[in-house]
Amino acid sequence: MTDRLSGVLVFVQAAEAGGFALAAQRLGLTRSAVGKSIARLEQRLGTRLFQRTTRQQRLTEDGQVFYERCVRALSELEAAEAALDSGRSEPTGRLRVTASVLFGRHLVAPLLWELAREHPGLELELSFSDRVVDLIEDGYDLAIRVAPLADQSGLAARKLGAQMMVVCASPDYVARQGRPRTLEDLTRHEAITYGRQGQSKPWLFPDGKGGDTSVRVRGRLRLDDLEAIADAATQGLGIAWLPCWLIAERLHRGELVDVLEGVGRHGNEIFAVWPQNKHLPSKVRRAIDLLAARLPERLATAMRKPPRSGRKR
Repeated sequence: MTDRLSGVLVFVQAAEAGGFALAAQRLGLTRSAVGKSIARLEQRLGTRLFQRTTRQQRLTEDGQVFYERCVRALSELEAAEAALDSGRSEPTGRLRVTASVLFGRHLVAPLLWELAREHPGLELELSFSDRVVDLIEDGYDLAIRVAPLADQSGLAARKLGAQMMVVCASPDYVARQGRPRTLEDLTRHEAITYGRQGQSKPWLFPDGKGGDTSVRVRGRLRLDDLEAIADAATQGLGIAWLPCWLIAERLHRGELVDVLEGVGRHGNEIFAVWPQNKHLPSKVRRAIDLLAARLPERLATAMRKPPRSGRKR
């Protein structure tokens, strides 16, 4: 019975992935193991479930009928597990979480380590990547996103807070080039920008009416890593627009200064995003609740103005 259920799970993953290779990646198996599992299932059922070509595998007519029945059966199993899980105080099983590299490493991971220490039955798998992954296709339970949510079809979300941005530069740069006083002044300074594939996004500032004012800055340095931008700004190579949490220590040590203290700070909203389900597993719910309770405090600490360094010029 265990082998039969395992074969069904592999079959459903292969059908939804559109190929054995992607199904193998999601399941943590080899492509050969997926192919053999499907072959055993087809032999037991006495019919072909996939029409195989050199490029892809498509469901046959029998395969489509079997897939629809399997999905319904697995849905019932998931509902039964969820009913048991809802009464369980101890989250268990594997929890797969994805987040952007720096935000995940500095702010998300330390909180989830606490969750893992508190619950020995929880298996935690974290993936840090700056690309926006497809939660359903890539098999993640939870994503932490620092950006406006675009397509939310099939997804649920909960706001966790906002990261405030600050325009900063080194004291040496300010001494050489002066301090910008207005948003218009920013366009006359050498900026270090974040960009990918030759594109840089504008810097955003609250307009006082509930919207944003965008400023297109210029500069010779375009990097795709925020920490590298902070390093370049610290070396006096220009002004930068960076999250408070990332540069809080540099501000405290006087390596960087806030050059637009009188201008409002733009906040990027942070969301927990997960595949929409009738029943939210306790392991996912516990992780979301922890992040919602603790993340705003960490972000607020980073936003507090550090004491003056007393640096002599």
